[in-house]
Amino acid sequence: MSYLEATNTLYKEAALTPDVGLCCTTNPIWELPGLKIPRIMQEMNYGCGSTVHARDLTNNPKMLYVGVGGGMELLQFSYFNRQKGGVIGVDVVDEMLEASRKNFKEAEEQNDWFKSEFVELKKGDAMNLPVEDNSIDVAAQNCLFNIFKADDLKKAIAEMYRVLKPHGRLVMSDPTCEQPMNDALRNDDRLRALCLSGSLPIAEYVKALTDAGFGTIEIRARKPYRILDPKNYPTDELIYIESIEVAAIKDPMPADGPCVFTGKAAIYYGDEDYFDDKAGHVLLKNQPLAICDKTAGALQALGRDDIYFSESTFHYDGGGCC
Repeated sequence: MSYLEATNTLYKEAALTPDVGLCCTTNPIWELPGLKIPRIMQEMNYGCGSTVHARDLTNNPKMLYVGVGGGMELLQFSYFNRQKGGVIGVDVVDEMLEASRKNFKEAEEQNDWFKSEFVELKKGDAMNLPVEDNSIDVAAQNCLFNIFKADDLKKAIAEMYRVLKPHGRLVMSDPTCEQPMNDALRNDDRLRALCLSGSLPIAEYVKALTDAGFGTIEIRARKPYRILDPKNYPTDELIYIESIEVAAIKDPMPADGPCVFTGKAAIYYGDEDYFDDKAGHVLLKNQPLAICDKTAGALQALGRDDIYFSESTFHYDGGGCC
């Protein structure tokens, strides 16, 4: 049995018998006027963090969600696009698709505004999406990409890039790990399916996105997630895993490389009212400006003694230099 078959079996079982907290820390439901999330959807919310923010969902975006779970995030997305087929959900597990269909019927009973036809469910996998090129404004996945091995991850990211419109965004949440994992962990199919042993370092995760062509990366949050300890896992040391929330935007790739926001800021405190580097970055006196890592490097190279640079906070909330 391949690791993908093991994953499908695990989530088939989770569809037939909901398992609260199966693999991940379930993310909180959205508190929006008139939105009610059926309990069964909450019990089948197999994710490791938040994905899409409400600010990603302006102007009735066409949305794609891969790995439907119990349908909770699809319902939440529909709140912002109340049109037939406005949200597409793709999953390779038939039982999960059927469970979502049933859950949408319950959601209709609890939400006067919602209709099941707002969500189009499709059978398919992340490496071969049944979606047209350049047709999606916002795509999302939650705790899915970390399961894939390197070649399959490359295919999955390329597929997301293909279906997004120019300037569209892929918004994700996945476990990450900065410590090396041994082969016993990496090759354990069940631990990979449980969103544990496939975790990559953040730099590798980001590189996979920029290698696919995404010109802007936003790391929006970085949170504690899991511990792999020697008593319960095949490891000689304690391994600490975090989850990150990331947006990859289909912007053109800048000539000098991607803009990767890791939560850095620059603060000018010189004698003038502002500092202009003549490269598109204006720092008002004593006003922090969010900057991408590339801009941070360029400004630091100026060698000025009147600009303070923060370390990466791994929390980015929009705005800034680019």
